[in-house]
Amino acid sequence: MRPTAPLLLVTVLAAASLTACGGGSGGDPDTVKVAYPRSTDNKVRIMDEYLAMIKKQFEQRHRGKKLQLVPIQASQDDYYTKIQQMMRSPKTAPDVVHEDTFLINSDIKSGYLRPLDDKLAAWKDWARYAETAKSSARAEDGKTYGVPDGTDTRGLWFNKEIFAKAGLPADWQPKTWQEVLDAARTVKRKVPGVIPFNVYTGKGPGEAAVMQGFEMLLYGTGKDPLYDPAAKKWVAGGKGFTDALEFVRTVYGEKLGPEPADALDPNVGTRVSAEWIPGGKLAIALDGNWLPKSWLAKGARPWPQWSKVMGRAAFPTQNGAAPGKVSLSGGWTWSIGAKSTKPDLAWQLIELLQTKENALEWTVRDGQIAVRGDVAADPRYRTSMPGIDFFTGLVEYTHYRPTLPVYPQVSGAIGEAMESVTTGDATAAKAARGYDEQLKSIAGGGNVRDGAR
Repeated sequence: MRPTAPLLLVTVLAAASLTACGGGSGGDPDTVKVAYPRSTDNKVRIMDEYLAMIKKQFEQRHRGKKLQLVPIQASQDDYYTKIQQMMRSPKTAPDVVHEDTFLINSDIKSGYLRPLDDKLAAWKDWARYAETAKSSARAEDGKTYGVPDGTDTRGLWFNKEIFAKAGLPADWQPKTWQEVLDAARTVKRKVPGVIPFNVYTGKGPGEAAVMQGFEMLLYGTGKDPLYDPAAKKWVAGGKGFTDALEFVRTVYGEKLGPEPADALDPNVGTRVSAEWIPGGKLAIALDGNWLPKSWLAKGARPWPQWSKVMGRAAFPTQNGAAPGKVSLSGGWTWSIGAKSTKPDLAWQLIELLQTKENALEWTVRDGQIAVRGDVAADPRYRTSMPGIDFFTGLVEYTHYRPTLPVYPQVSGAIGEAMESVTTGDATAAKAARGYDEQLKSIAGGGNVRDGAR
């Protein structure tokens, strides 16, 4: 989960950025503008520093040309909103934009992005990318609109010191959801004062809650539980959907998770990685491979003991059915704005961003899971961080979200259902019925089929 910030912060900083970028992408024929998310944690400047390095390379390679960096310091959801606002007008549209694959299809449908097929056809490095990564930026029209710069996987992080106090094993690997809940209940009983288990939830954390929390559960309940690609229909709340909501309700109803007010805060992800885990206040976290990057010696909050304290386990399927493990993957791409008047120069920037050397540098700096075969095989990547092999191994079990334009709206409806069971305002069955109604409104009744009961 990326750090988040209030909307006011977004407005102020984005306005400052837009003022700084002046007349937009069409203003100066020699300047390429690149919009990207800046962490709301002011100690984290990984992408800023990486792009500063790229800027030097670009301006040395293209004499007389400039690279203008346009950081947008915002929560994920507010970043999405801001870049869409920017891309609507030639006056503010960036030439190159860092796009979350979560959003890319809705931006394609809105006409904000330029297809890259003509560029990719002549770029030999495209053959080095994993097919699943390539498909993450491919639209319903069959064209590709972005070059992925990494992916991620998710699993369980657990504090071995807290587990020892609770009498739980240091090599913990739960086989079912029940075993996850049992471990959390044991921590609650034997180690008071500690949050037993965090699973992101509700509308505030946005897609982090939906993808990283709910869908990690849902995709462990059966095949295609959210969208049926063969029938090309969304799946209305079947038993697996209700069971996943019931799991969330159990975590918060039994006070195994954070206080709801904390859990629903858009900034909860920053508290998890910067405060609760390093402070020994959280026993188990359902989270991503990138967590340790801020704990490294050169990270925002160095924590030398983390690799000894923290254990890792795959998240299990609901009842242990094959393949027994589940993960979700996302990722970001570099895309060219449809309103850019310098697509050739913008593409040269993307090529530079994704040379093998620069792709390796970014993957290691940001704790990404590699999407290029040559980067994945590089010894520097394979030894970049304890646990990188574990999370790379989860790619075998991972799922990707439906790459459809209405997905962001579907995600919003799931977040509402999660929030209602977290606060106790609805049972899992009631929340699932509410989701069904919203889904039919969002996707159209003819595009929805019943799930397995």
